[in-house]
Amino acid sequence: MIIVVVEDLLFLSKIQQTAQMLGIPIETVDAANVEERARATSVSALIVDLNHRSGGAAELVRALKSHSATRGIPIVGFLSHVQEELAAAARAAGCDRVLARSAMTQQLPELLKALEHQEPTATKGT
Repeated sequence: MIIVVVEDLLFLSKIQQTAQMLGIPIETVDAANVEERARATSVSALIVDLNHRSGGAAELVRALKSHSATRGIPIVGFLSHVQEELAAAARAAGCDRVLARSAMTQQLPELLKALEHQEPTATKGT
């Protein structure tokens, strides 16, 4: 399963529709609950909107990458192409891949297929 942390309803709808069309299971999770949910289930990847209104997306990535139960989950973040500082902060925090929103849109089917086939990280009980 892929966990999605996205507040933009139009973009979230695009991700959901594409995943449904491809038969890829995703779960939308609020940023406040993503750590708990990622530890409670087998997750193949996370997709995070780095423009999350909390302003704490990089800190969220850092927290996930610092916890032994979620460290191995690949994280793909996306943002506006002009936000170079935020992209650098996300990479420094451990984001495995940072994409501009336009690239995310163009690559979404292929990205979801690739993320689905990541080796799921077993997190239950850790």
